[in-house]
Amino acid sequence: MSSASAPRVAGTDPAPANPARTRPIGKRSPRHHVERLVSTTSAPVMKTTAMLPTTVVAGMIRASRPGINRLLTSVTRVPAGTRAIQVHQTIRTLDYPSRSEQVRGEWVIGGRSGVGHVRTDQPIIYYLHGSGYVICSTRTHRGLTARLSNRTGRAVFSLDYRLGPRYRWPAAGDDTIRGYLWLLEQGFAPEQIVVAGDSAGGHLALDLLGHNQRTRTPQPAGVALLSPLYDPTFGIAHAYQRTGSSRDPFIEATSGRTFLRLYTGDADADHPRMKVVLAPGDQLPPVLIQHGAIEVMTADARAAHEMLSAAGSDARITSWDGQGHVFQMFGSRAAREALDELTAFIGPRART
Repeated sequence: MSSASAPRVAGTDPAPANPARTRPIGKRSPRHHVERLVSTTSAPVMKTTAMLPTTVVAGMIRASRPGINRLLTSVTRVPAGTRAIQVHQTIRTLDYPSRSEQVRGEWVIGGRSGVGHVRTDQPIIYYLHGSGYVICSTRTHRGLTARLSNRTGRAVFSLDYRLGPRYRWPAAGDDTIRGYLWLLEQGFAPEQIVVAGDSAGGHLALDLLGHNQRTRTPQPAGVALLSPLYDPTFGIAHAYQRTGSSRDPFIEATSGRTFLRLYTGDADADHPRMKVVLAPGDQLPPVLIQHGAIEVMTADARAAHEMLSAAGSDARITSWDGQGHVFQMFGSRAAREALDELTAFIGPRART
């Protein structure tokens, strides 16, 4: 990335005393009508689940997940000409090499990407969709992955990982690692892969970096995190919400914590795959972090940036004025500008 196009870096303190340090970039624009629809739908659900026992919420998630996914799929437009190629492949397990597990997902190729076929000698994006670890799918995020494909000229492999409450931690992380190893086995060079993830997908991307560091697996060329989850106990977000700084139209911290517990269960909050802390000294890829300035996970984004910077990564963080959680999914002007920044970051990442 050239110095002329490098995004401005926001502060990393969870609750900075000087707001000017984290002055958002981009132009303020009214929330897109699609965002209003989603926010008016999600807000009542969030308020209701915040008052219910976890077992009741689990049942609600199981029953409502198809409808929630259909809504998100219907309002996040998929560009014309997009191709989605389903993948269902077998790979050895992480812990028991004699057994096999499945890698599920889809190759997304934008109609204006210029990509004819998926080729191992071409750069790609490995995408990890957001979910709160309990909802969404590759299909709900197909509009976003297709736009990334069109803008970057890359095929995107979008992983279909296991979700709670049926599957518990670290199932989704194991699927993420397995998907990355599968890409390497297919012949994709790590320096041709940029990993991108939003929300819980951001936490999965950090977990992948930690696994690669521990196992000496080659790191990807770069990582893009959109409104990333850093603390899967949602403690950081809950504390940030209590400061009154969040006006997120999509997520409420108490109910968000309940959703995450459906996946994390009684996992140790300090486990290195829950609270990811990368060791300094080892080579880490450059990272771009984007978050909405009014979202409840602002402090998570800052904490991730602080951790990555301390470990030696060339990590940059940008905050977008007036925007909520994963605003890049929608068709607003701010979303388009954020995708411009992502494209500038991802484009030069391939080293041929």
